[in-house]
Amino acid sequence: MKFPRSILNTLFCAALTLASATAAHAQVTVKEPWVRGTVASQKATGAFMQLSTTEAVRLVEARSGAAKIVEIHEMRMEGDRMMMQAVPGLDLVPGKTLELKPGGYHVMLIDVVKPLNAGDKVPLTLVLEGKDKKRIQVEVSAEVRALNAMPAAQQHQH
Repeated sequence: MKFPRSILNTLFCAALTLASATAAHAQVTVKEPWVRGTVASQKATGAFMQLSTTEAVRLVEARSGAAKIVEIHEMRMEGDRMMMQAVPGLDLVPGKTLELKPGGYHVMLIDVVKPLNAGDKVPLTLVLEGKDKKRIQVEVSAEVRALNAMPAAQQHQH
C-alpha cells in the first residue's frame, strides 16, 4: 500500500522529533533560516538563521547535500580588513538568541553542487552537543533568497 508523500513526511518529522527529544533535553529553535542565492559560476555561499535553546548546547557541525563542504564560519574586521575563518563551534546560551547573519557567524556552504536560485529549499542538518557530550541533530529547510537579499529584520526597517 502506498502512502501519500505528505503522510510520510509527517511521520518522518515526528520520528526525528522523538529521536532528538530522547537524545537530549535541550529544545533548539531555529527561526528564519535562509541561504543566499548563487550565480552559475559561484561555488560558495552562506546560510543564516536565528538559534535559541532551553539548555546550554554547542553548535559543533553543519551538513548539507547542497555543498561538498559545510563549515561554521566567523566573519570579523581586523583593522581595515574583513577576515573569515572556520570555527570549531558556537555556544548557545539559554534565553539568548544566537544570530547567524551576513558579516558575522554563519554556516558556509563551499563547493555548492548546483546554482541555488531564489525560492529553492536547501536542507541543512545542525549538529549540537550538550554538556554531557550527547549530540542531537536538527533538520532545517532554508529558503534560498536572491543574491542581494538582506536579513528579514533589515527588510522591515524602512
